[in-house]
Amino acid sequence: MAVDRSAPEGVEPHRTPVQWLRSARTDSIVAVCYLSLAVFVLAGLWSNPRSGYLTKSDQDQTLFEWFNAITARNITHLASPFSTQLQNYPDGVNMMANTLMYGWGVPFAPVTLLFGPTVTFVSALTFGLFSTAFAWYWVFSRELVTAKFAAAVGGVFCGFAPAMIAHTNGHANFVVLVLLPLIALQIIKMARHAERTVGERTVWQPRAAVVLGLLVALQLTLGEEPLLIFALGFAVFALAYLRTRRAIALSFRAVAPSVLLAALITLTLTGFGLWWQFAGPQSYRFIGIGRVGNDVLSLFQFSPESAGSMFSFGPDVSINPTEDNAYFGWPLLLLVAVTAFFLRRERIVRAAGIVVVVFTTLSLGIVLSFDGVVRFGEGDFAMVPMPWLAFGWIPPLNGIIESRFAMAAVPGIAIILALGTQRAIEAWRTRAAMRRPVAWFAALTFALLPIAPTVLPVSERPPTPAFFAEGTVRQYVSDGSVVIVPPPTSADAVALRWQVDADFAFPLVGGYFVGPSGADRGAGYGADPRPTAVLLMLARMFDTVPVIDQARRDQARSDLRYWRADVVVLPPTHSGDVLRRTVDDLLGVQAEQVDGVWVWDVRGVG
Repeated sequence: MAVDRSAPEGVEPHRTPVQWLRSARTDSIVAVCYLSLAVFVLAGLWSNPRSGYLTKSDQDQTLFEWFNAITARNITHLASPFSTQLQNYPDGVNMMANTLMYGWGVPFAPVTLLFGPTVTFVSALTFGLFSTAFAWYWVFSRELVTAKFAAAVGGVFCGFAPAMIAHTNGHANFVVLVLLPLIALQIIKMARHAERTVGERTVWQPRAAVVLGLLVALQLTLGEEPLLIFALGFAVFALAYLRTRRAIALSFRAVAPSVLLAALITLTLTGFGLWWQFAGPQSYRFIGIGRVGNDVLSLFQFSPESAGSMFSFGPDVSINPTEDNAYFGWPLLLLVAVTAFFLRRERIVRAAGIVVVVFTTLSLGIVLSFDGVVRFGEGDFAMVPMPWLAFGWIPPLNGIIESRFAMAAVPGIAIILALGTQRAIEAWRTRAAMRRPVAWFAALTFALLPIAPTVLPVSERPPTPAFFAEGTVRQYVSDGSVVIVPPPTSADAVALRWQVDADFAFPLVGGYFVGPSGADRGAGYGADPRPTAVLLMLARMFDTVPVIDQARRDQARSDLRYWRADVVVLPPTHSGDVLRRTVDDLLGVQAEQVDGVWVWDVRGVG
């Protein structure tokens, strides 16, 4: 990936102090621009971190705030970081099998304790956007192009691509991706060093291996799925770049010893946590093939969170607002295709183009979907199978949401944009032909402006009931749990916020987490609902008091014993009167109103 410089390949030319200061000044300006853009995107949440909520986050902001809060609590209470019973009581939650992001939550525990989990959450999102963009800019400016502006173009796309902005609505683990380009840079440097020592039979680079092992281990504490997707993308890029079997074999042999050493270091640091994740209590396994691929139209449309959305009249084919993993827009894809054609003789452009094509195709999932329709024509064979159908059942690939494969195309597109900008700048400097540079920058502006991010919408979250916020709940909890009516799920996890505001004074029945579901222990969101929980959810859904017979009363008592319940709590909610009468009838006890909620003290109910 090294460009043609005056110094030998991969070696920075000697720079005078003045040149170094100019370079550092440029880097600083780029960093400030990226940081300003990140703050702009999250301005709504920064302006109200106490009660602001990302409108399109669904329940994910609540979940990540809970992760931040439980991390800080575990540190101050010297509690186990591997499992907890504060959700899904009494079965508990395998913390290592969830996206707790210990790599961020642990160092930011003081911030969480002092300013609350929302500040830690929005800090992660802001840092993720800014640092991911700057890390890619750093790699591009040192390894790909000589013009800092060209590198900045590639960096801003990597850090603020529509998929990054979509995940900023709630998935911090898919936003803090700063280590991925650094991992790529480290492997590139290791390969380059090995090439210079081609006469040696085995090339050991222990220092580089230690750095790589630490980077990968830290990335595992921030997000495993982004690392897996990136590793697949980087592998395809490397194979396409090297091309021939001989080149691939020589490169593999050259870096394999050091990469294996790095892998050993990573496993030493993270091995027990990975074992707990996949084999510990409340672990799970991914089963079968889901259909969560991108619609073809999502590749060409503009994201709702981009400036071009006001001019986009296409159908809504989004999976959900946090999973708009493509949405490159047709002007950008057209520019990338034309640029790749004109620069097709450059090996790195061909490799980047292959990555873009391969991973956008994989992101379409197991069957083709166009305008939300997956069936074409008539008959039993009307569905159009896609390549992911052949791979989606293989562990751990079956744990990937396939639409996210489009994110592996983002660095490939950025490489093509950066090189196109570099060639335009070179042409501009030679003054040989002004039309091409002008045409390039006009096309680049036309392609990037429509996908420029906008401020993410923020709404006001309802206040926590005084029963929890003022600690009244402590009077009703002995050694058992709190049962919210109905128990929290991935669709309604607001009770996690109440638990945080009560300083984790009680364990919750149900919750929002990933855990085993059913007899086959496949991955599922939340607890397997018990009959009483299902009954309460249906009562709220249909706003109707169900028929309560003795069998249902006995089942309710059985479920309360299983949950080791101390108190049943009905907070303000729609269908509240229906739910109160339902629980009154189930328990044979009248509710008591305490600090804004209805309470049934069930410590004496056997």
